[in-house]
Amino acid sequence: MRDEELLARYRRAQRRRRWSVTAAQAALLAGFLALWELAAARYWVNPMLTSRPSAVWRTLLDLTASGSLWRHVGVTLQETLAGFAVGMALGMAVAVALWWWPALAAVLDPYLVVLNALPKIALGPIFYIWLGHQWSVYGMAVAISVIVTIVMLHAGFGEVEQNQILVMRTFGATRAQILQKVVIPASLPTLMAALKVNIGLTLVGVIVGEFLSARAGLGYLIIYGGQVFQMQLVMTSVVILALISAVLYLAVTWAERLVARLLHLPTRS
Repeated sequence: MRDEELLARYRRAQRRRRWSVTAAQAALLAGFLALWELAAARYWVNPMLTSRPSAVWRTLLDLTASGSLWRHVGVTLQETLAGFAVGMALGMAVAVALWWWPALAAVLDPYLVVLNALPKIALGPIFYIWLGHQWSVYGMAVAISVIVTIVMLHAGFGEVEQNQILVMRTFGATRAQILQKVVIPASLPTLMAALKVNIGLTLVGVIVGEFLSARAGLGYLIIYGGQVFQMQLVMTSVVILALISAVLYLAVTWAERLVARLLHLPTRS
């Protein structure tokens, strides 16, 4: 059998496998929603406590018709993207500084370990007092992502092949040239991994911040729905939040593949 036929057969098998996985995932979601609706309709569970998919759908339509859905989604997205950008930029700058000055890294290492282990939700009341009800959400978003960025990128910088750095030094390269030509390009997979981790962490920080102090956003809707016992509003907000998380993750994954294709880096299929 020719190589072209073997390759075509392999690609057809891979395509069938992807479709099978997608169909199984869709069937699992449909089965879960059907079971949820049936359980609420037959009072196997209390619909006052669990709501039901049909009520979530009606609430989604009502929020869309009133225009409040876009306002709350827009607020959460704006806070997430701003916190993500600031957290990544600040984390990258600090990681570069730690690589540039190893003595500084040695001094700050135990503090980074403690800050990384610290539950960031404990900082919420502090940010609220310092920054007010609006900016404290941004503070939580940055706080929950920046330390992880620093730790991941600094570790990635440290794993760069030392022989490459030694060769650059042998040819008289400056520290800035080594950083630009060797360290950062070799750390791109780590940077992409940090992006994928941080987009989710930043969203978590925004929702926690909105729980504590916001007056708009999906976190605010969840808290408000719980306070007035409107579980359909809580469930609708959670569903929208899940959709936003998926879209943001897919956007970062698409950006990762684009960068890898442009720079000819290996990617996972």
